[in-house]
Amino acid sequence: RITVLDDGSLRIVNVTKSDAGSYTCVATNHFGTASSTGSLVVKDPTRVTVPPFSMDVTVGESIVLPCQVSHDHSLDIMFTWSFNGHLIDFEKDGDHFERVGGQDSAGDLMIRSIQLKHAGKYVCMVQTSVDKLSAAADLIVRGPPGPPEAVTIDEITDTTAQLSWRPGADNHSPITMYVVQARTPFSVGWQAVSTVPEIIDGRTFTATVVGLNPWVEYEFRVVAANLIGIGEPSRPSEKRRTEEALPEVTPANVSGGGGSKSELVITWETVPEELQNGGGFGYVVAFRPFGTVSWMQTVVASPDAARYVFRNETLPPFSPYEVKVGVYNNKGEGSFSPVTVVYSAEEEPTRAPTTVLARSLSASDVEVSWAPPRENQHKGRIQGYEVRCWRHDEKEENAKRVRTVGNQTSTRVTNLRGNVLYHLAVRAYNTAGMGPSSAAVNVTTKKPPPSQPPGNIIWNSSDSKIILNWDQVKALDNESEVRGYKVLYRWNRQSSTSVIETNKTSVELSLPFNEDYIVEIKPFSDGGDGSSSEQIRIPKISS
Repeated sequence: RITVLDDGSLRIVNVTKSDAGSYTCVATNHFGTASSTGSLVVKDPTRVTVPPFSMDVTVGESIVLPCQVSHDHSLDIMFTWSFNGHLIDFEKDGDHFERVGGQDSAGDLMIRSIQLKHAGKYVCMVQTSVDKLSAAADLIVRGPPGPPEAVTIDEITDTTAQLSWRPGADNHSPITMYVVQARTPFSVGWQAVSTVPEIIDGRTFTATVVGLNPWVEYEFRVVAANLIGIGEPSRPSEKRRTEEALPEVTPANVSGGGGSKSELVITWETVPEELQNGGGFGYVVAFRPFGTVSWMQTVVASPDAARYVFRNETLPPFSPYEVKVGVYNNKGEGSFSPVTVVYSAEEEPTRAPTTVLARSLSASDVEVSWAPPRENQHKGRIQGYEVRCWRHDEKEENAKRVRTVGNQTSTRVTNLRGNVLYHLAVRAYNTAGMGPSSAAVNVTTKKPPPSQPPGNIIWNSSDSKIILNWDQVKALDNESEVRGYKVLYRWNRQSSTSVIETNKTSVELSLPFNEDYIVEIKPFSDGGDGSSSEQIRIPKISS
């Protein structure tokens, strides 16, 4: 176990603790003797007691790889970890890697939120000043599949597309199914589509997409899934347009009516481009008088058209027609929409309203009433009336206009000038236009209300009453006579106002004293309300 080598060195194998101590080397020749003494310290060996072990984990999990040792505590110990041959930088890669353990004999590695890229070989290296050793483990990370590759459109018809692809990485969990998605210029992003087979298992790399729209440009992609989740989609296939077919979708909301005299107006909602099934798309409009047999047809060649007007002087006004709208494209004609009834244009009313009366309500408002004309209802309905009102000194074409709707036979004309002569006339209208005007009637608005506000307002309180007095307002020659006064009052913190009318220049208000009040006074006349006084604040009276 112990050997002296030729050069004088001492070799000890299988060192034990009992070998520790002082050793002296003595060298002798005929001139004399020399010696040197040194000491041998024997340390406990470093051993890995809990090595890291190979693991099989799923994306997103967090794990700890152990690395625990026994060692001589008089020696400093250092742990380092490598991943696939590269030292781990815990500062740079701190999002996922962290040293844990706490005591000097543990150098465990925590890996947080594991990703597919973290799969590989991990080595724990332990070093002291006298020895070093390492222990390794393999980490397998299972995750959703990678994207399928080389998605190809092998064949395409008007409503189907034959696809094929190659599988991507299964990431250690077998692919269980594939899903096909499609995108067109009209879709919002990628949409799942129906296929044959309906469910594509993980061993199938072809499918037929069904239920496509003819004459639409499609691109496809494939998504793989396994027990862990759904993977990233493949790159899109090339873009291919489906073949043309007869149009199947008919226009929606076919209706119409209105227009000018001798017109039949037919309207519909256009068919979206993705449902036109081919180029050369247009509409076929068919119509006939209600109760007749043969249809009149016309072609509207624009795919964007949403209206057709048939004009004929012999067209009776406001007559019912059966109407339907069909579709066609390069492949031929499709079907027609359901038949609906549309009325030809009305004639404008032919008679004027009668018994027109006007009366002045104030300096700015006039009320007008009339009787409906005795109209032939077969030619057109009355949809409402237009009242025109103009001053004596202005032209009729500059008249103020007020419209009513329905069978209302009176209205107000507002915002007029006071003490002015006005002319008013009434006429009926419908979708075809205006009827003849009634004879004009005259009305003079009342004189304007007093412009002077009440002055010298005095208030007193006694016996839970507030007594207000003010000076009488005198109307000017061109103003309406004062008929009385309005006293408006409200709580200081309330928005709703109360009103008392009086023909005197004083008033008593019975109000609680525990509130502030805001009061104002204004005269009123046949011409309306006059100018208001300034607001007066009456403070609450403490008990």
